[in-house]
Amino acid sequence: MNAIARLVVWVLAVALVALPVVAVLKGWIGAERWPLTTLRATGQFERVDDARLRETLLPYARQGFFAVDLDGARGAVAALPWVERAEVRKRWPDVLEVSLVEHVPFARWGEDRLLSVQGTLFDAAGAEVPATLPLLHGPDGRTGEVVELFNQAHGLFRQQGLDVRALDLDARGSWTLALDNGTRVVVGRSQARSRLARFARLLPRLLPQPGQQLEQADLRYTNGFALRWAEVPAQPQEAS
Repeated sequence: MNAIARLVVWVLAVALVALPVVAVLKGWIGAERWPLTTLRATGQFERVDDARLRETLLPYARQGFFAVDLDGARGAVAALPWVERAEVRKRWPDVLEVSLVEHVPFARWGEDRLLSVQGTLFDAAGAEVPATLPLLHGPDGRTGEVVELFNQAHGLFRQQGLDVRALDLDARGSWTLALDNGTRVVVGRSQARSRLARFARLLPRLLPQPGQQLEQADLRYTNGFALRWAEVPAQPQEAS
């Protein structure tokens, strides 16, 4: 047998060994012989829907134990609402195991996103958003500043029995917040922290006013505030 013939025989022999292995790894054959029949989810999660999680992983499980695309499965799970991070593994002989961590929401951010306690913005479309979350808004690159001022304002007004329901940082760098009693507070662009501290300190002298509601407080003044009051409708008296 000459050298060329020996080379051809050697190549054919390697191909006969390698092709079945490649076919199994690619899922061309063997998926029905080594199926992934069990999905095991670990980790504490409350908002990720179990049925949607199974639906997401099913196409990958059908590829079989050897051919399953773990990176693709991990990316698909990570794209689900509320998922902060995910890991997908396979366990012999038939288990596809997913471990995930949920975002813990800190606040609503704008119209359709949430801000996690880790400072991550994530899409809230199609998710049930807790109504008690405060509403924050500002440039995406300044989430840290918005959270910092919100936390300070929350501490200041909580001492007065009030809660901060919304805080907005507009494109010009001007701050506005809303309290749970309906008062809108215009803070402005400069000295936001000192202005809020002064207003919160003097607030007990302003509230309550009989028959009136503090509708807006404008803090953009050196030596005081501009206050706007609204009439509170009288409550109808019950017939005796």
